[in-house]
Amino acid sequence: MNREQIHYLLLQNHLDFIQLIENLNEDEFIQLQDNKWTPGQQAEHICKSIAPVALALRLPKFLLQLIFGKANRTSKSFESLIEKYKSKLQLGGVATGKFVPKEISYSQKNNIINTLKKETSTICGIILKTKETCLDEYVLPHPLLGKLTLREMLYFTAYHVQHHTLLVKNILNPSQKYNHEDF
Repeated sequence: MNREQIHYLLLQNHLDFIQLIENLNEDEFIQLQDNKWTPGQQAEHICKSIAPVALALRLPKFLLQLIFGKANRTSKSFESLIEKYKSKLQLGGVATGKFVPKEISYSQKNNIINTLKKETSTICGIILKTKETCLDEYVLPHPLLGKLTLREMLYFTAYHVQHHTLLVKNILNPSQKYNHEDF
């Protein structure tokens, strides 16, 4: 995928998630199912996940290189990266530390939505200004997947929100059982 395609996928997937969250009433936003995160917590997790990516992309490239190094391999394809992520999840990989949302109340909904809109806009704006070659040159750490190129991190970010859209839909309508082929 080139940067324009990544931009489109990131934007579309985040807008779909934001619209889903915006349309939730209070009962839906705090609905708990099988001791999984509520839709509100899913949204908070996406905020906690996207914010460091937006911050890193705002940094000058020389700082990224100084802090995290440079890529020593080519970027994986979107499909290959997502398969790696799914494999880590199947092996018991879960969010940890600062990426785990605390209890979220309905009163926080608008702040979460505004943060998601802001961070999505930031990332999408930067992607289109970033040279295609830079996406494969610099790396960022991922807590579950290790060092990812910027391109891979953007792939992950686009897929990750789609994954959580699916989780929210399954909380709201457990009899439907949406899966990734529905997207």
